[in-house]
Amino acid sequence: MIAETANGRLERPSDPCAIVIFGATGDLTKRKLLPSLYNLVCNGLLPSEFAFVGVARRTLTDAGFREAMGQALREFATRPVEARVWDDFSSRLHAVTGDLDDLSTYRRLGERLAELDREHRTGGNALFYLATPPDAFAPIVERLGAAGLTAEDGGRWRRVVVEKPFGRDADSAHALDEALKRVLREEQIFRIDHYLGKETVQNILVFRFANGIFEPIWNRRYVDHVQITVAEEIGVEGRGLSYDRAGALRDVVQNHVFQLLALVAMEPPSSLGAEAVRGEKTKVLEAVRPMSHEEILQWAVRGQYGEGFIDGHKVSAYRQEPGVPPASMTETYAALRLQVENWRWAGVPFYVRSGKRLDRRHSSVSIQFKAPPLTLFRGAGVAEIEPNRLDLHIQPDESIAIQMKAKRPGSSIRLAPVQLAFSYLDFGPLPSATGYERLLYDAMVGDSTLFHRADEVGAAWRVLTPVLDLWASLPARDFPNYPAGSDGPESARELLRRDGRRWVDLE
Repeated sequence: MIAETANGRLERPSDPCAIVIFGATGDLTKRKLLPSLYNLVCNGLLPSEFAFVGVARRTLTDAGFREAMGQALREFATRPVEARVWDDFSSRLHAVTGDLDDLSTYRRLGERLAELDREHRTGGNALFYLATPPDAFAPIVERLGAAGLTAEDGGRWRRVVVEKPFGRDADSAHALDEALKRVLREEQIFRIDHYLGKETVQNILVFRFANGIFEPIWNRRYVDHVQITVAEEIGVEGRGLSYDRAGALRDVVQNHVFQLLALVAMEPPSSLGAEAVRGEKTKVLEAVRPMSHEEILQWAVRGQYGEGFIDGHKVSAYRQEPGVPPASMTETYAALRLQVENWRWAGVPFYVRSGKRLDRRHSSVSIQFKAPPLTLFRGAGVAEIEPNRLDLHIQPDESIAIQMKAKRPGSSIRLAPVQLAFSYLDFGPLPSATGYERLLYDAMVGDSTLFHRADEVGAAWRVLTPVLDLWASLPARDFPNYPAGSDGPESARELLRRDGRRWVDLE
């Protein structure tokens, strides 16, 4: 089956391959990866020559693994599960049990892959997905290499998908990169960020570079400032222990938020090839100026949620979440004022924020343009005109809107705000998806455009590590400083007020 994407590229089923998931019984596999692969099967984008291998510590037979995955799919599938499709799909599910620290586990995995190559004609190709805690990334790759499972010989390919976070700071990210590259080439490493699988995120490139009316004004001459928001209603959802080692900066800002910033601010690439796109994104992140200690104190805000109400229901404070220390200093909210010091964006502030347990779930990019240079409508009682604004809504509703002014009907001049809006629903019902389908497919066909490159990761950490270091050395005195169900701490609003601006309130 051939499918056509929004950018006109014709898609074919991926190459024959085995998909090997480490951490196969975990939440990520059940909630996202398994439903995504099932959707790819339904869309004709997985070949008939594939196998799915789950590697886990818990003893599992093939039959037991298939039963567990069947229950998970019935719970988390984004479309009805068809018995005929599932019967064929499940026959390709296999389990390998063993300790991930034991090299013999990887040798057994190699033997199983050879058997499945003969049974399912996978061509010796394998995609290894590390759905494990971050501290297991380097040891797993080291043992894959020691067992000979990463060698690309005889025309076969071997690739590794690494989940975020990519390190905890600049030094640990560099150490992880070195560990991976002792075994793998950069072309074999796919650092995944599920945010880049969202339609509106991918559409930023199309919106900017396929419409000639925006590029001439997409710069410091016409743009006043940019806001990027990733807000969540949920708390840590049982991830208290792991989240407390990360926090909002590491968990969301370093990856999701910085990728949005790069897509909005990048120069036009020479092509849509992976290296051209990723090269321009990296240049943007390298142009973001790290802040001094004094600037961090002024332009970086952190917060932690206390008790509050979400949808009328009382919810606990962060420090009361399971696994969170009772005096935790980990931030659940972060806001920064950043400067991209290049020719296009010099002097244009980029305000970014992300937090948990906020009043609603929404992610967006807002580009506010400069106000008209002359107010012509004072005689009509208009002393000041609200600047035009372009809003890119990423979730929960994927849409784009331009805020403008128009004259109300009547004999006098009265101005009114109007909105020119486009929603993805205008194309019809959106396909059932988890957001991982695009990324899994691209990894299987070897397209790394939507994945992080090593120097992108390093550039992001270069900006954030000074903030993390200062916050670690100066524990917050006011935590918790915003109630659950609010829009964040007062200091975040003050961050923009000092510049004579305010956060955009997108409904």
